[in-house]
Amino acid sequence: MSFDQNAFLIILTGSLIAISCGLLGVFMMLRKMSMTGDAISHAVLPGIVIGFFVSGSQRGLEVIIGAGILGIIATLIIDWLRKKARVQLDASIGITFTLLFAIGIILINLLAYKVDLDQECVLYGEIAYLPIDLWITGSGTNLGPRITYLALLNFVLVGGFIYLFFKELTLTSFDEGFGTVMGLPSKSINLALMSMVSYTTVSSFEAVGAILVVALLVVPPATAFLWTKELMKLIKLTSILGIVISILGYYLAYLFDSSIAGMMVTVAGVLFLLSAVVKAKGRTAVSGTSIANP
Repeated sequence: MSFDQNAFLIILTGSLIAISCGLLGVFMMLRKMSMTGDAISHAVLPGIVIGFFVSGSQRGLEVIIGAGILGIIATLIIDWLRKKARVQLDASIGITFTLLFAIGIILINLLAYKVDLDQECVLYGEIAYLPIDLWITGSGTNLGPRITYLALLNFVLVGGFIYLFFKELTLTSFDEGFGTVMGLPSKSINLALMSMVSYTTVSSFEAVGAILVVALLVVPPATAFLWTKELMKLIKLTSILGIVISILGYYLAYLFDSSIAGMMVTVAGVLFLLSAVVKAKGRTAVSGTSIANP
């Protein structure tokens, strides 16, 4: 079998995106804020549209800045509604992301005649186009797929962020109050984490789409959590699952001639369901043994 460079690049890029999302998703899950990632991934849409309108390109720095600002605003709104207005967390998330997402859709419709951007471009994405979206320098040198570089940069930034602030993230994730008593800037750490989620979302939406980023933020960490409760093992297993999801997702999409990004998330969901069934049967067997042998 000959080496397929395009397949390798797609799987590599998908793995980098899945791992980056999964690593952030671990700490979001521990904070019981997994669906806040969902809110942010939708809430950044107005920032993406405004940045796209200003720069005239979905590759512009303005898009990332706009998404980052909207991600922080969404986080602040959710936090304010929960703590000051005494609105329940799930309601705060639902109100915030639907409002900001709707504003983004309206902006797309209003600016559709000025920019080449539509809902499907933002929501779904398609990693299969990666081999033809090349980074060409001013001198005409082909450096390879642009999205692969974005995914690699995002992976380095997320990995560096977690490495540098691992202790702070761990303490504030398990017990925010204790972290505050220890003198840690809990609010700043939370905003930094949400900013990384915002950046990861906007840097990944071209490849897998904003909606599918949500699944990669939530499903791999949740699957890993079924098998281990130890943080380091949780991080390692989440990363391994990200690679497995990318490999199986690509080859199954090729087999069934379907969306690679969609198949990746389908594989993630199937792995979660299988894990849940296996663990449930394991608990049932243990419970049955205990009853039979009191």
